[in-house]
Amino acid sequence: MIAAALHRTLEVVVGTADRKPHPSQPKRLNALFRDLADPASANLPFEIEDLIWAVWCEHTDAEPAAIMQKSITAIASGEHESAISLLDDLCARQPDWAEAWNKRATLHYIAGRHEQSLLDIQQTLLREPRHFGALSGFGQICLQHDDTQSARIAFEAALRINPHLAQVKNMLSQLGNTRGAMN
Repeated sequence: MIAAALHRTLEVVVGTADRKPHPSQPKRLNALFRDLADPASANLPFEIEDLIWAVWCEHTDAEPAAIMQKSITAIASGEHESAISLLDDLCARQPDWAEAWNKRATLHYIAGRHEQSLLDIQQTLLREPRHFGALSGFGQICLQHDDTQSARIAFEAALRINPHLAQVKNMLSQLGNTRGAMN
């Protein structure tokens, strides 16, 4: 089952380069992503990345925004069952909100429920194909299931969007060294 889920998610990952973000994604993200990829940007890349995460977590409606904040607090406090319940509700009531899917994917990953995590990563990337966090998470799951080829594809996709992900660069470098050692 996990192999099929990995394959389906890889198909979504490969399609991210050609997919536009869902219309529900805030338009101000476009400028932030351009800035993030521009080496001549006057803004620090880590500040831009923080802004992108903040925008992903925002909602125009106060009630879903409050639920998201509660889920973030629950995750930080280790109250994962409470956070899952809140995020299940958000995904059902706000199905176009990519970050609700991504947060739930993260919780499934933490709990070792990789198939559920992959399903939520797919949903995240269908709504926000620039989600470097979801791409990186997919890469991590691939590594845990010895699918280094898919991990490499995911990490490269994440770095095309956010070339400042030092940990992802490091993992990709290790994969390159591993590939070179096997040949």
